[in-house]
Amino acid sequence: MARYFDVHPDNPQQRTIGTVVDGIRSGGLVAYPTDSCFALGCRLGNRDGIARIRSIRNLDDRHHFTLACRDFAQMSRFVRIDNDVFRAIKAATPGSYTFILPATKEVPRQLLHPKKKTVGVRIPDHVVTRALLDELGEPLLSSTLLLPGEEEPLTQGWEIKERLDHVVDAVLDSGDCGTEPTTVVDFSGGEAEIVRRGAGDTSRFE
Repeated sequence: MARYFDVHPDNPQQRTIGTVVDGIRSGGLVAYPTDSCFALGCRLGNRDGIARIRSIRNLDDRHHFTLACRDFAQMSRFVRIDNDVFRAIKAATPGSYTFILPATKEVPRQLLHPKKKTVGVRIPDHVVTRALLDELGEPLLSSTLLLPGEEEPLTQGWEIKERLDHVVDAVLDSGDCGTEPTTVVDFSGGEAEIVRRGAGDTSRFE
């Protein structure tokens, strides 16, 4: 049964954040709010968590997982970014964007796109997410909480708790965070390719 945590959207209680992060470090899978919508998250090396995300969302091996990062210093350990791409991403972050980039050897193989060897990265602009990442001290492996056959992600913490009670370990709720997933921009070929139009303005990449 999932534990339910209600935190303040502007001043999340540090003790609660610490408890959730302890659970993540112990192998837990958490549903948490972001600046676009709710996401599922676990540690990078958590094979069981990754398997559960794939099962919950019915994902195949071509799905791009996302590493939610605290800052560029952390992000640069996991993806290769040239100067032009860095400037483009820098101008759009933190924000509701996911960027597809070539992965470094720090990224576990099971997270990579099987042919392109790429992974998604983002720096969220959400107080609660950033508090989680600060406390965790490493990226949070994430995927949008969009269930198979549904057009919109789940947006209410109580509903997530009710529907995913036996497949996630914790639900972190700070109120409504929207229904639109991130805009996904693929930079793996050097030029911006918009893969999904979402919460982030696409005009800067067109």
